[in-house]
Order: sequence, then C-alpha cells, then structure tokens
Amino acid sequence: MNRKIISVQALINAPVEKVWKFYTEPKHIIKWDNASDDWYTPKAKNDLKVGGRFLFRMEARDGSAGFDFTGIYNEVKINELIEYSIEDGRKVKIRFAKHNDKTFIKIVFEAESINSIEMQRDGWQAILNSFKNYVESD
Repeated sequence: MNRKIISVQALINAPVEKVWKFYTEPKHIIKWDNASDDWYTPKAKNDLKVGGRFLFRMEARDGSAGFDFTGIYNEVKINELIEYSIEDGRKVKIRFAKHNDKTFIKIVFEAESINSIEMQRDGWQAILNSFKNYVESD
C-alpha cells in the first residue's frame, strides 16, 4: 500500500546532545508530548534500541478520550537518527542534525487514512513545536 509521506521540522536552540536526551527520555517526553494544552501524556515507556518498543499514553485532560501511541524501533543512531514502525505498520524517520550550536529536527512519516493530510501535518508539527518550546525553556 502506497501511503502519502508527510514531513515536519524545527530548528531548536540547543545542542544535539540535549535535544536527543529530551526527545528520548520518558521523564521529558511526558512534559512535551502534546499537540495542545487540552491533551497530555501521563505515561511514557521507551526502550530505545533496535527491536525495542515504546509506549506513550496520550489523554484528553477532560477525560473524554485517550490512546496508546506504540511502536518498535527499526534503527537508532545516537544524536542522529531514529526510525520506527507504529503499531499500525506506518513508518516514521526522525533526523537530528547539528546546525552550529542549534539542532535541526526533521520528522518524515507515512500518513494514515482517517484524518486529512493537513490535520496530520498540523498535529505532528504542533507536537514538535511543543517539544521545541520545552527544550528551549529549560
């Protein structure tokens, strides 16, 4: 099945080592993994290695909805690359690149078929923006 490819990106004012740590450690993931203030991530588990699994529990603050975002890592290169397969089979690739004293992150992912491309792009970009704000405010 040919899926549409979507990408989002951000330039973060922090060194790649800090960006990597904040992106991958559960104690940080629960602080930034949301697309809007009415959602949050109360639980994050992350076994960051090839074949390792992750689980991020995302919930609406009002208790009206929630889901587990889960997958398996296909490739991990510290401070450079994370590739994983989401539970539904879609692939995601995240590149981390040093840019002077900043870090450029680009996330490329296969679209799902329920929501519009724009909605998916906007949602993933909002989460990446939340991450950027978290890293830069620390």
